[in-house]
Amino acid sequence: MSEYWPAPHVTAPVRGRVAVPGSKSVTNRALLLAALSGGPASVTGAPPTRDTALMVDALRALGVPVEVSGERVTVGAHPGLRGGGAVDCGLAGTVMRFVPPAAALADGPVHFDGDPRARERPMGTVLDALRSLGASVDGDALPFTLHGAGGLPGGDVVIDASASSQFVSGLLLSGARYDKGVTVRHRGAAGAADAAVPSLPHIDMTVDMLRTAGVEVDDSEPDTWAVSPGPVAARDWTVEPDLSNASVFLAAAAVTGGRVTVAGWPEHSTQPGVAILAVLEQFGCSVEPEPDGMTVTGPGTLTGVDVDLHDVGELTPTIAAVAALAGSPSRLRGIAHLRGHETDRLAALVTEITALGGDVTETPDGLEIRPRPLRGRSDRPWGAYADHRMATAGALIGLVVPGVLIDDVGSTAKTIPDFPGHWAALLGSAD
Repeated sequence: MSEYWPAPHVTAPVRGRVAVPGSKSVTNRALLLAALSGGPASVTGAPPTRDTALMVDALRALGVPVEVSGERVTVGAHPGLRGGGAVDCGLAGTVMRFVPPAAALADGPVHFDGDPRARERPMGTVLDALRSLGASVDGDALPFTLHGAGGLPGGDVVIDASASSQFVSGLLLSGARYDKGVTVRHRGAAGAADAAVPSLPHIDMTVDMLRTAGVEVDDSEPDTWAVSPGPVAARDWTVEPDLSNASVFLAAAAVTGGRVTVAGWPEHSTQPGVAILAVLEQFGCSVEPEPDGMTVTGPGTLTGVDVDLHDVGELTPTIAAVAALAGSPSRLRGIAHLRGHETDRLAALVTEITALGGDVTETPDGLEIRPRPLRGRSDRPWGAYADHRMATAGALIGLVVPGVLIDDVGSTAKTIPDFPGHWAALLGSAD
């Protein structure tokens, strides 16, 4: 059992303050825009995570000069993107969905591959879109090869983005560099129960960052985004804290009846993670903005919730963990698309919470969670499924349930460097 991580257990309310690393979603968008600008540009506050490293290496594979010094990444001036290289996507959706539309601008072939689970994640939507815009691609999923021709005609494309907002963001980020720009129209499958684009705040983030880089974007028509052709301005980016990662630390206050402050919480943000505050309030927590952070205080007993998480699906593992510890049933809706994330998160949550004695049912578009006493198991660890958010969900339950073991806490390095250290530092301040 030595390879398993014993999730720390507390018997008193967690009270403390934590600073979380920068947003990987903002970071990888900023890095790609810096590369498309031709440089020089910098990204300050970039978290030293696997996803960041994968994006840096992807840009280097395209001939972009990139230097990393701590949490500052500098993109040097360069004449354009180069073909002939290979990109390792790992399990990073922002690499596998954002980099291919940029690689279409390279002057030669670029080969893409990734982790075994990444080969199972849907890619056909973005690759077919690139074909319709003038690109040549061999393959419909990882591994595939994109034959860059030094440019792309661009134009209008209709896609079904109901599986991931990243399909839209990936095309928009590079669209200004296409000859005719790009107009992306989402059309979900007729009659589908979940035909809307999930995680729309992530597209809002993309649009906001494009405009900050001087790119003209028209999103006035529902489910349509038009990027005008033109340059991407070289600029220096500063990354705010990752609010989705912050959610598990705030949830520690919720499940223990404690009080936790996340330092540096932005006054305004396009990050979907900001939605955790409203959900925690529904669980019975109090939320207090402070001059230098955001504080959540947990209740004596958590009240179950009925929430639509379609736009903020990445928060589901954290919210499901809180719901499993609540005093009344919860229903999480609008998250069928999570079956195609790093793992099938719905099936994984059902399996792992049930293994601890919980009562969870998978529905067509989410989960129903009913309160039951949970217990840790010495014969079976909580499965992370190589998924950072599954690992942190297990750690959250372990705060209240003694004896929880996590089989792969190292998966948290995808977005939180040294999660065990951050977790231990917070818990060290428990009453």
